[in-house]
Amino acid sequence: MNYKKKTILDADLKGKRVLMRCDFNVPTGDDGAITDDSRIRKTLPTIQAVLEAGAAVILCSHKGRPKNGFEEKFSLKVVRDRLQELLGIPVELAADVVGPEAREKAKALKPGQVLLLENVRFMTGETKNNMELAKQYADLAEVFVNDAFGSCHRAHSSTVGVAEFLPAYSGLLVKKELDVMGKALSDPARPLVLIMGGSKVSDKIGVIDHMLTLADDIIIGGGMSYTFTAARGGKIGTSLCEKESFDYCLELLKKAEEKGVRIHLPVDAVCGDHFAADAAPQVFADGEIPDGMMGLDIGPKTAEAYAQVVKNAGTVIWNGPMGVFEFPAFAAGTEAVAKAMAESSAVTIIGGGDSAAAVEQFGLAEKMTHVSTGGGASLEFFAGEELPGVAALLDA
Repeated sequence: MNYKKKTILDADLKGKRVLMRCDFNVPTGDDGAITDDSRIRKTLPTIQAVLEAGAAVILCSHKGRPKNGFEEKFSLKVVRDRLQELLGIPVELAADVVGPEAREKAKALKPGQVLLLENVRFMTGETKNNMELAKQYADLAEVFVNDAFGSCHRAHSSTVGVAEFLPAYSGLLVKKELDVMGKALSDPARPLVLIMGGSKVSDKIGVIDHMLTLADDIIIGGGMSYTFTAARGGKIGTSLCEKESFDYCLELLKKAEEKGVRIHLPVDAVCGDHFAADAAPQVFADGEIPDGMMGLDIGPKTAEAYAQVVKNAGTVIWNGPMGVFEFPAFAAGTEAVAKAMAESSAVTIIGGGDSAAAVEQFGLAEKMTHVSTGGGASLEFFAGEELPGVAALLDA
C-alpha cells in the first residue's frame, strides 16, 4: 500500500470551497450530550489550517448507524454546537446533506466560513459508494480533503466516490496516522513488538499473519489467549474459546518458531466464577483453570513478563486489551502493559478501539507516541490491506 499521499500542505486552497470528510462519530449519553469530544478535537488542526489557507470549509461526517433517513438522535447538531465552542467562530448546520439547503448554504459560503452538513448516513446510497450521490457531494466544492482515518477502510460515497470528481488530499490527522504507522511497518526501530489482545483469534488473523513477517516478538493476551491454551491441551474452565481456530493457533506457533519470531503466551490468569465486576478474582496457572471459572485478565506473572518485553522494545504496536479492563478487579494486566509502554523509550502505537479507550481510562494516552483514531482501519492497515479511503487520495 502506498502511504505517501498529497496533503492539504501541497494544495492551493485560497478562495476555494473545500469539502472535508471528518470522523465526528462521537459517543453521546442518554441525554444526547457528547461524552467524549476527542474525535472532534483531533480534526481541529486540519480545519484551522484550511481556513488559514483562505478557503471556505464544508464539513461532513457520519454518526451512528441510522436505518431510515433522518433520525433525531443521529443528527450532527450536537457536533455543530461543540465545534462552534472549540473553533470560536460560527458553524452553520445544513438541515440536509446534499439537498436544496446544503447547496444554497455551500454556494453562499465565503473564505473563512464553516458549514457542517447533516449526517451522511441519512443518505441511502452513502454506504454503497453510490456515484450519483458522490457527484452531488462534489458539486458543493472544488477540493476534497479526507481527515477521517477511522472511516478510510470503508468505500463509501463520502470517503471514496467523491474523490473521483474532485482533487483529493489528506488532512493532517490522516497524514499523521499514515506517517507514524507507515514507518512502524516499513522502517521500525527494533525489536518490533506486536501486542494482540481482545476476545477472538479469528478477528486478528490478518494482522498476525502479516506481522509474522515483520515483528520480532508477538505478545498474546485477552480472551483470545485461552484459545491458544486450549489448542495446546490446557484446561480453561468456562473461558472464551474458538475451537475452530485451534489448527490456526498451532500452525502459527510452528511458523513463528521457523521464522525466529518470539511468541509470548500467558503463564497465569486472573479468573472469576461469572462475568461481572463483582466476581471475586482468583489467580490460576495457565492451562489449570478449573471448571466453572473463566479467565478475565492475564495474571501478575504474565503482566510482569510482558512489561519486560515492552521495556526492551524499539517499537510497540498494541491492539486489544489484556482483560476485561472495564471491571476494576480485572484491569491490572491491561494497565501493566499500558504503563510499560508509557514508561518505555520505544515508539508506542495504540491501534484504536478498546486499546485507545483503555489508555484514556488509565490517563496514559498523552504518554504514547500515537493513539490511532481508527480501530477497524488500523487493524486493516496492520494486516497490510489497502484502505480504500487512502487509495483514493492523490499520490505524493
